[in-house]
Amino acid sequence: MLELLQFISYLLTLYIYVLIAMAVMSWLIAFRILRTDHPAVRMVIELLYRLTEPVLRPIRKAMPDLGGIDISPVIVILIIIFIQSVVLPNVARAFA
Repeated sequence: MLELLQFISYLLTLYIYVLIAMAVMSWLIAFRILRTDHPAVRMVIELLYRLTEPVLRPIRKAMPDLGGIDISPVIVILIIIFIQSVVLPNVARAFA
């Protein structure tokens, strides 16, 4: 059971990196450093969008409008850190 919880923690850490990559990619596009008409860039954007949007969309809907600032990735990262530091250790103690 501990190995499964460690694997879940690893996947959550990996998802944090995906969220950070999506945020950086959106900044690079907003500042016109990356061109979205390039096929490789478009493919990476589509992949990151498909991985992050199902999690970020409900949080964006629940949050008030902050103008051009999107803090939903920060909220998801905080939730993941809470799961990793509070929930998973308590589940591990329950099964140990």
